[in-house]
Amino acid sequence: MAMKIQKALITAAGSSQRALPLQRLVDRDGVEKAALQVIVEEVLAAGVERVGVVVCPGDEKPYATAAGPHAGRLTFVEQANPRGYGDALLRGEAFVAGEPFVHLVSDHLYVSAGDGAHARCAQELVAAAEANDCAVSAVQSTRESALPLYGAIGGHRVAQQQRLYEVETVLEKPTPTQAEQRLTVPGLRGGHYLCFFGMHVLTPAVMTILRNQREAAPQGEMISLSPALAELARRERYLALEIAGLRYNIGVTYGTLNAQLALAMAGKDREEVLAQLVELLATQKAPRPA
Repeated sequence: MAMKIQKALITAAGSSQRALPLQRLVDRDGVEKAALQVIVEEVLAAGVERVGVVVCPGDEKPYATAAGPHAGRLTFVEQANPRGYGDALLRGEAFVAGEPFVHLVSDHLYVSAGDGAHARCAQELVAAAEANDCAVSAVQSTRESALPLYGAIGGHRVAQQQRLYEVETVLEKPTPTQAEQRLTVPGLRGGHYLCFFGMHVLTPAVMTILRNQREAAPQGEMISLSPALAELARRERYLALEIAGLRYNIGVTYGTLNAQLALAMAGKDREEVLAQLVELLATQKAPRPA
């Protein structure tokens, strides 16, 4: 039976990211929403029916409120005594119940290409996974200086597919030397690597790998996702899709501002926002030299 993605799993229990999905922005439709609602609507547009959210104990109520009209689609999974990103994903094992699922992080917002020729980011990723009947991670060509922020993949382009890659290697936040030695992708411009976009379609095998890693790890050791993805690439076909869009990390300095500008410029009020930005820039005085 061909793969069909009906569930999504969003991780939101990290101590440094708990409040991020509760921030409010104006979405592309001109409506003010919490970041969580924007993320949930991203996966619903891809055909997802149920959304699991991994949260810290006690966060269910504010998150349900932040989801707005979609609260009824959410299932909350608590991550008490967290042991890292991979552990957070593993807490959703019962929710996904042996089915493939799309996974998003709660501190990124996604904006598809504004030329009208591409679907939303999650739609594009889910379509690629269902068409190829395998796990697919969204990636983006990223300059070398940003490697400390992301996991990255090495591999080669799928024949006759411009933006699809066979994954051979996965490293978490590699150094430039590690990336140059193990993550070079033929055809990618110099100084750039395929880094994760914060969005994956994963098969049930990932949960099995994560469970095995947690059982084998010393008590209290953090469980990461990237080693599990590297193991997945050794076990079964695993692809990466270079998404026609951009990711915005709302957990970094000016991240929410950049995400808001990107949403506004991709939305119905683009011309008005652009005019206001031009006016703002025109009235700003250059700082005096020190």
